[in-house]
Amino acid sequence: MRIPAHSVCTAIRDDIVSGVYERGGRLTEELLARRYGVSRVPVREALRTLEAEGFVVTRRHAGACVAEPTEQEAADLLEIRTLLEPLGAARAAQRRTEAHLKVLRGLVRLGQERSRRGQSEDLRSLGGWFHETLAQSSGSPGLTALLTQLRHKIAWMYVVETSAAPVEAWAEHAAIVDAVARGDAERARSLTAAHTERATAVHRLRLPSRGDRGRDRDRDRDRVRDSQHAVNTVGLRH
Repeated sequence: MRIPAHSVCTAIRDDIVSGVYERGGRLTEELLARRYGVSRVPVREALRTLEAEGFVVTRRHAGACVAEPTEQEAADLLEIRTLLEPLGAARAAQRRTEAHLKVLRGLVRLGQERSRRGQSEDLRSLGGWFHETLAQSSGSPGLTALLTQLRHKIAWMYVVETSAAPVEAWAEHAAIVDAVARGDAERARSLTAAHTERATAVHRLRLPSRGDRGRDRDRDRDRVRDSQHAVNTVGLRH
C-alpha cells in the first residue's frame, strides 16, 4: 500500500522532534524510504514540506539534513507564541462552536481532577490537547496551522519542566474557557497572554552541543538503520 506523503511527513517530523535524527544529520531518501516502507517519491515531497517548516535544510554536497536552530531562533519561537496564542483565544471567543466548548470544558475537568490528585504524568498531554483545541476554536485554519507548527518546533527545541503549580495552571485554563464561552474576546486574549508568559518560564533549551552530536552520531545511525518499519497511518498525529 502506498503511504500518502502527508503521513510520511508527519512520521519524519515526529522522529526529528523526538530526537531519532540528530541535528545536522543527513536525511537520505533511500534510508527514509526503507524506514517507513514507502517509495522515494513521498519521502522527497515530505522533505520539501519539512524544509519549508524549518525542520530540514538542504546543503551543498550533503543534500537534506536536519536543521540546527540557533538559540536566538528558539527564543524567537517562544516570543511568537506569546503573540499568536492570545490572538487565537480572542478569535475563539468570537467563533467557537458548542462542540469546541464541550471538548475544552472536558479537558479542563480532567486537568483539574488529575492535578489535584497529583497525577502529573498525563497533564502535559492534556495541556497540549487543550491548546490545540483552543487554536481550532479560532475558526482560522491559517492561524491554527501556525500554532500547530510552533508547538512542534518548541517541543523539538525545549524541554518543558514540570509545573510547580499545576492546580493554578488549570485554573487559568478554566478562566480562559469561561471567557471564550461568554464571547469576551479581550478577556480571553489577556488571560491567555498572562498564561503563556508564565508557561514560557518552565521551558529549558535543549540545543545539544557539538560534542554531544559527535558522541551520539553512531548510536543514532544504528537506531535509524534498525528501525525499518512501515508507517502506521492510523497512529500518526496530524
